[in-house]
Amino acid sequence: MSEHPLRPTRRAVLAGTLGAVGALAAAGPLARAADRLPPIGGAAPADWSRAVIDSTMKRYTPDKIGGWGYTLGLYLYGQYLFYKRTGEKKYLDYIVAWYDRFITDSGISNSFSNLDSMRSCQMLPLLYAETGRKKYRTAADQLRKRFPSYPRTSDGGMFHATSKVGQLWGDGVYMAQPFLALYGAAFGDGDYCFEESAKNIAVYFSHLREPAKGLLYHAYDEDGSESWASGTGHHSKYHWARAIGWFGMATIDILEVLPANHPRRAALIDVVKFLAAGYERYQDASTGRWYQVVDRGGEAKNWLETSASSMYTFTMSRGVQRGYLPASYQAVADRGYAGVLKKVSVGSDGLTNITDICEGTNVGDLSYYYGRARKTNDFHGLGAFLIMNEQYTH
Repeated sequence: MSEHPLRPTRRAVLAGTLGAVGALAAAGPLARAADRLPPIGGAAPADWSRAVIDSTMKRYTPDKIGGWGYTLGLYLYGQYLFYKRTGEKKYLDYIVAWYDRFITDSGISNSFSNLDSMRSCQMLPLLYAETGRKKYRTAADQLRKRFPSYPRTSDGGMFHATSKVGQLWGDGVYMAQPFLALYGAAFGDGDYCFEESAKNIAVYFSHLREPAKGLLYHAYDEDGSESWASGTGHHSKYHWARAIGWFGMATIDILEVLPANHPRRAALIDVVKFLAAGYERYQDASTGRWYQVVDRGGEAKNWLETSASSMYTFTMSRGVQRGYLPASYQAVADRGYAGVLKKVSVGSDGLTNITDICEGTNVGDLSYYYGRARKTNDFHGLGAFLIMNEQYTH
């Protein structure tokens, strides 16, 4: 593949879930966490990222792994971080083969009528930098042009979907805003992209936060017409774990490229601090992981969820590394890392399995959240695991 002036270095892309600037932390946290781990299915692989990715590539060819959607965008971004660490081209080739199912010389055929449809575009500026192929820039430009007309609340929050009028879901910020920030950094469009991405974090946060607990509610409805938004504040009633994890990673990702002097930077760092305090408060003492409904760990139907635990661990470890959080949070992250690794194993077929991953989830009541399927090798969990593990494996 040809060189390109925007081609990011191995060290630069590994830096954040944005993969645009900086460098990963030293391997100290990995060593500290690993020292406390019991054997997992016998001898653990030397590199869990490699083992998980190799297992996934054996299970699925690029044409069979699934269609355009945010879960594969998440997973393939995690695989991309591993590629940048190792430099082994076959891992990039797999990613390119998947994207080339959807990206042509004319760009991409997608109306982008919801934020979820945007997540996989996170890779487009990176693939353009890696390959120099104009079609990736063309597709990225198409999504960038969608944002000015995309519907928003009166204070500027992007609807979770055009069909969900006035609704802001905590998961939605990760689907669109990191792409927008990275696009601004890659293509010199920061005036619009940095402001819009950081503003959306602030707007969502203002509606979803629960200061007494350091947590976020899952969703907000501007006019309160949804049944789940009938109370004061027009927000939903429960603290679903993964929504809070998406929010933390999105904030970290935007901070990776937001200029040091940007007027919203301090507020985003405050969001990281707010979330980390909640993560620490509700971490399960015996496992290091977090519950599906974060603040209800004592309820029998609640359960410890792996993808959110990976997200919280990543956010705290990166927050410490960047100086957003006190060093004491590294120990909290390390306990989370050790806890997540206990949900990873190698089966009799030699392939990895990651368990207790919540399936895709809408806004609901407690019985709905508790009753979500606990899946194995769901891409929500695989992608979150890789992002977390690449933070630790360096």
